Amino acid sequence: MEGLIIGGMFLAAYLIGALPTAVWVGQAYYGIDVREHGSGNAGATNTFRVLGKKPGAVVMLVDIFKGWTATSLAGFLLIFGAISPEQVVLYKILLGTLAVIGHVFPVYVGFKGGKGVATLMGMVLAVQTDVALICLGIFIIVLIAFKYVSLGSMLAAIAFPLLLLLPQFKPEEPLLMIFGVLIALLVIFTHRKNITRLLQGVESKISFSGKKS
Repeated sequence: MEGLIIGGMFLAAYLIGALPTAVWVGQAYYGIDVREHGSGNAGATNTFRVLGKKPGAVVMLVDIFKGWTATSLAGFLLIFGAISPEQVVLYKILLGTLAVIGHVFPVYVGFKGGKGVATLMGMVLAVQTDVALICLGIFIIVLIAFKYVSLGSMLAAIAFPLLLLLPQFKPEEPLLMIFGVLIALLVIFTHRKNITRLLQGVESKISFSGKKS
């Protein structure tokens, strides 16, 4: 019975993460598939670039909520007795990872999604809230100062494992540190093309006053 409950939650986490927010917002309100414009990704960054700040903000918030919701399903596993309290962190990471995979490979729209950064942020908020909020602040500051979503995403991801090294944030569960390092590496890897464009000075900026930068 426990295995069935866990399997059901795993499937739910993937399906929640796979909700193609950017695609649905673009098609429903603008008649545009954001995957056919800009970078071709179905995520918040490309929505900002193609549709503007308001739809971009909506997509980002919903994608963060997707990651948080899917990761928080671990609480239901604990309530149902499918896992022990010692396993909660592990299952939060597993469920959140499935949500991110769902965002990157969404079953609803031909498995062509986004990079999963916002969904990953929601996952981190559910796993380590205090550190995640600081990372979110770093992202916002970098975004406002430099107008590069990619740069803000990478710096926030790198900050996560570094903050875990501080005494006040050092987790009792070593798995969280491994998780933090993997997050940073994953975000850097998925933004390798953005890094090249940043170095070349051709990375697109987000405009807070108009539709496009």
